[in-house]
Amino acid sequence: MDDDGRYRDSRSDFIRGAKDIAKVAKKQVGKKVGRGMDKMTDEYTRRSYKRFEEEDDDDDYAGMPSNDGGYYRNDSRANDDEGHSDSTEGHDEDDEIYEGEYQGIPRADSGKAGGMDGVAAVEAQQFRDLSAFEGERRKDQEELAQQYETILQECGHGKFQWTLYFVLGLALMADGVEIFVVGFVLPSAEKDMCLSEPNKGMLGLIVYLGMMVGAFVWGGLADRIGRRQTLLISLSINSVFAFFSSFVQGYVSFLFCRLASGVGIGGSIPIVFSYYSEFLAQEKRGEHLSWLCMFWMIGGIYASAMAWAIIPHYGWSFQMGSAYQFHSWRVFVLVCAFPSVAAISALTTMPESPRFYLENGKHDEAWMILKQVHDTNWRAKGQPEKVFTVTHIKAPKTAEDEFIEIQTATGTPVQRWAVRSLRICKLVLRNVASLLSAELRFATLFMALIWFCMAFSYYGLSVWFPDMIKHLQHEEYESRLKTFHGERVENFQFNFSLENQIHREGEYIRDKFVGIEMKSVKFEDSLFEDCLFEDIRSTDTMFENCTIRSTIFYNTDLWKEKFIDCRMENNTFEHNKHGCHLDTTDENDVLVYLVSFLGSLAVLPGNIISALFVEKIGRVRIIGGSMLISAGCSFFLLLSFSQSAIIALQCLFCGVSAAAWNGIEVVTVELYPASKRATAFGVLNALCKLAAVLGSSIFASFVGITKAIPILLSFTALVCGGLVALRLPDTRQKILQ
Repeated sequence: MDDDGRYRDSRSDFIRGAKDIAKVAKKQVGKKVGRGMDKMTDEYTRRSYKRFEEEDDDDDYAGMPSNDGGYYRNDSRANDDEGHSDSTEGHDEDDEIYEGEYQGIPRADSGKAGGMDGVAAVEAQQFRDLSAFEGERRKDQEELAQQYETILQECGHGKFQWTLYFVLGLALMADGVEIFVVGFVLPSAEKDMCLSEPNKGMLGLIVYLGMMVGAFVWGGLADRIGRRQTLLISLSINSVFAFFSSFVQGYVSFLFCRLASGVGIGGSIPIVFSYYSEFLAQEKRGEHLSWLCMFWMIGGIYASAMAWAIIPHYGWSFQMGSAYQFHSWRVFVLVCAFPSVAAISALTTMPESPRFYLENGKHDEAWMILKQVHDTNWRAKGQPEKVFTVTHIKAPKTAEDEFIEIQTATGTPVQRWAVRSLRICKLVLRNVASLLSAELRFATLFMALIWFCMAFSYYGLSVWFPDMIKHLQHEEYESRLKTFHGERVENFQFNFSLENQIHREGEYIRDKFVGIEMKSVKFEDSLFEDCLFEDIRSTDTMFENCTIRSTIFYNTDLWKEKFIDCRMENNTFEHNKHGCHLDTTDENDVLVYLVSFLGSLAVLPGNIISALFVEKIGRVRIIGGSMLISAGCSFFLLLSFSQSAIIALQCLFCGVSAAAWNGIEVVTVELYPASKRATAFGVLNALCKLAAVLGSSIFASFVGITKAIPILLSFTALVCGGLVALRLPDTRQKILQ
């Protein structure tokens, strides 16, 4: 009997172990097959939701009075399902394994498998399970989209959405400010930090490069770790490095801080629009996303006004010796960080997107946030007694196995963090690759072309306009150039400033240049003998092919680099000034601030028109029409030959193109499902910043050479983008997927 008992115990242990092994094997095979699921997850995007509006008696939808499926409290079946979560995996009887299976004895119903061997049978079963799971998941996602829209209708539009509107508006405003900061400080920074032309060009482009990287990274992370959390991280990075950039002295450190600041703010646009759209019902979405775009214009106005008010006040500065200098343009950089800091403070009071929670199977968290939205809105409308009737929200089934493995992995906290970070990176890249899947390929390619064409023209002309105005000012300045030839001056003290002059073949004997400023002065083939230069401040001043003998330079900024091919004999340099110095008398920069202010203000009519008519005319017509009209405005630049004409056409171009930008951002939100929305927006916005880099570089290179090439490039890009935009699908009546 003892032998029989041991035999039965051993046999039971063997069978139990075999069952466990088979379950693990089945699970691993399912994982391998499941990697192909992502290619199918968005197939539902091509299906219409119209049937959900027409079939009021459909048993799958709980929001209807006759058959509510347990979503609302007045449903008799709701109580039965309160403890059930659709995203929780229960016990599956099919996982049970027949004892004789591991003894080579087939199941009684295995005859249907024909001549398939054991492995083929298991794989066939896995594919059947996969197909059933995928079909159920698509159905769940369709039900979620329809039900989520119904819940937003019940929550209403009110205080909560308007509060979120202003909070996210600050983040969008910070993005608008970031675009203008470097352009406004560059005229002062180039003199303060002695920047060469290549360094100036790199400083102008570095922000776009940072924003390009930031848009891609933060957009992808927003779909994996949450909209609110990602936006807080990105804005924090922007604020910290914007603050540091106002204090650093060297060019390389300033360049790095502006790059990091750009990386941080790059996440603003992709996340803000995705975040806000998921709190808006269908009939409010286009209009209020267009109103949100107005904060980008407010950011430009804020930056222009602050530059105009702060930078010309050169008295707002201090210095510690000659090594550390803090001029007014650094005060401006510091002030420009305020919108980002304010956005961070306000965003901490707002919740995560409930749609993001539902996409990740977090039913309870999403329900609490939607109830908060409902109660906030109806309480503000004077109806606090109105009850939130939703008790259950359909959450799509998600494969959590790999995340559970990450969370329970062995190793140090650093190792677990590294594994989790690597896994998130892989998921982000997989999400990016899915944008070119069969369902989304044409939408992505069309939107990429439209974003690129619009950004190439808009940012290219945004750089070209002020550069062209500066070029016209420079031409006018050179027209007043004074030339002195063969003059001989002895025993004379120059106590007046020299500006915009050329002195050729002159002789200066025992002369004194004391306490004066030299601006745009050039000495050629001249002789200086026994002269004194004391307390001299110079800008664009040089000595070329001159002979300088027995001359003293005391407390000047005339360095050896300013003496080109000169013969220096027995000269003395004492207490030379180190570093570059600002030109406090240049009024041309103030005109640039004014032009940028007017250009930002001109966006207001375009914003208002697009917000009022985006639902009536449609997104597609607004984008296409605005881009084609903008192309016409750019073509008229060929006829502009004065500063006033360029300023007027700049305002017209900015006002018209604003409507196209608003429509593009609304359509981008509506074309992509929630699980890929921020990723798609980030990829397209990164492409936008790449186009901005190309447009700015190409257009700036033709300033002073020809106007025709930049204008024709802009015209061609806008026409192509406008024609492609007219082929986009109309998304006005589309429920967010």
